[in-house]
Amino acid sequence: MPDLLNLITDIEGVSVGHATDLALGSGVTVIVFDEPAVASGTVLGGAPGGRDTGLLDPSMTVNAVDAFALSGGSAFGLDAAGGVQAGLRELGRGFTVGSVRIPIVPQAILMDLLNGGDKDWGLHSPYRDMGYAALKAATKGAFALGTAGAGTGATTATVKGGLGSACTVSSAGHRVAAIVAVNALGSATIGDGPHFWAAPFEKDAEFGGLGMPDVADHRMRLKGMNTPATTIGAVVTDAQLTKAEAHRLSLAGHDGFARALLPAHLPLDGDTVFAASTARHRRDDMASLMELCHLATIVMARAIARGVYAATALPVEGAQKAWCDRYPNGH
Repeated sequence: MPDLLNLITDIEGVSVGHATDLALGSGVTVIVFDEPAVASGTVLGGAPGGRDTGLLDPSMTVNAVDAFALSGGSAFGLDAAGGVQAGLRELGRGFTVGSVRIPIVPQAILMDLLNGGDKDWGLHSPYRDMGYAALKAATKGAFALGTAGAGTGATTATVKGGLGSACTVSSAGHRVAAIVAVNALGSATIGDGPHFWAAPFEKDAEFGGLGMPDVADHRMRLKGMNTPATTIGAVVTDAQLTKAEAHRLSLAGHDGFARALLPAHLPLDGDTVFAASTARHRRDDMASLMELCHLATIVMARAIARGVYAATALPVEGAQKAWCDRYPNGH
């Protein structure tokens, strides 16, 4: 893919913006569509947090969204979508209801309140302003991975979590990409070593090129038995999809969770995947849909590993070490 950045912004008509606060130990990421995108999503974790996720059900009336918001802050972070809506309203975006427009911004949040950052923000949380700032920062092309945006305060059972993305192209020329904030209760790495569960799907040594270890230690590793955690993300394609097909694509994104994190979808995980189609290219056959679902699984797994691989530790006392800290020589 010589012309691609291996990011979700490789999908034409998609922009990404971050708001990052290292002192807070949290942040917001916004995925913005140039035009409303047909969208759906699924929640398979047992402890989710979200806003306007109900409308993504294929049986619901609203068919398209203006943006997705991913945020830290647990339930406090749900304010972020309001900031994104405010910025989109300034731009005249939104679902038409009579004489008004209402921007549609489904959101998922992750739990990063216990990572050592300064959460003493006073009466109101900072997330509405951060959502607005992330929207204003949204751009096409390259954006930061690792400890950025919604991945700023993310952690896993073994090393620092982070924000990841990956892209690929189908045999029909359709692009499909993922973006994810990895804040897993389980682990993206195998045992006590540097190898990633997503290694079989890696492209061009994008997360170290280490492959699989000789023996895969699959004993359960959790960052706590009573600690909520959430991995949240989205899969986007430029292929034309119905809302029901987008729903199926989001389920395939969850398969990427299962291939890159062990364990995933636990009772205290809030694992959520959104899916959207910019419909820039026609597609109406079952074979191409099945390939898109297959590739959605793979790009999500790769994005998860990339997010952890790119992360750096928070600049606070006692912060969880990042992959690069634990394995400075790659092993």
